[in-house]
Amino acid sequence: MEVWNQRLVLVILLLLCIGHLFAAPAEEMPTESSSLMKVTPSDTSKAGAGRLIEPTLPRTEVRKARIDTENFQFGLHGGVINIEDFGSNPVTVARATYHVSEAIFLEADYGRTELSATSFERLSGALNLLTDAQRKVSYYDLSVGYNLLPGEIFPGRGLAFYSTGYIKAGVGNIHFADEEHTSFSLGAGLQIYATDYLALHLDVRDLIFSHDLLGDDRNTQNLEAVIGISFFF
Repeated sequence: MEVWNQRLVLVILLLLCIGHLFAAPAEEMPTESSSLMKVTPSDTSKAGAGRLIEPTLPRTEVRKARIDTENFQFGLHGGVINIEDFGSNPVTVARATYHVSEAIFLEADYGRTELSATSFERLSGALNLLTDAQRKVSYYDLSVGYNLLPGEIFPGRGLAFYSTGYIKAGVGNIHFADEEHTSFSLGAGLQIYATDYLALHLDVRDLIFSHDLLGDDRNTQNLEAVIGISFFF
């Protein structure tokens, strides 16, 4: 009898344990993703991880160049021209430019110079090949140019000027020794924008024309180097 009582008590206890297991709500096991989503900045700071480091970099203020959008440009230039057989002489040039596009431009030039004596005249003493009036030379031409190598020039700290190089070729006329001659020109230069309306020019050209002043009709290469300023309008 006692054995049966013990068995009955054990069965009741077993049933109570099984009922308790089924009746208790299953606890949700935290997953890796959910645990990561529950992490807050305060938790990461407490753990010593995930801290944001703010860089202390100086901010440089950039100012855009204010370049006028006018297409016309007028300039005055001065320099030296070497007329073959007549030495190097001062020259003044007036120049008008029309910018067809950002890269292509048309240019009209008018220049004046006065020839010095040739080496033959200096050696002969009293012999003069040209009169004083014939030594005054003027020329004009029309050129087509192309802007290339745009960039900047930095003359000092915190100071920059926009610049561009250019090449050009043209045809015109030169009044030389009381005669008119067709001329051709090839040149290159550098333009530096000092302000939004003012530019500085460094320009070199080769004026090519033929004459028979010294007996034979021959082509002459006449180099011109000028510096000047121009205005946009």
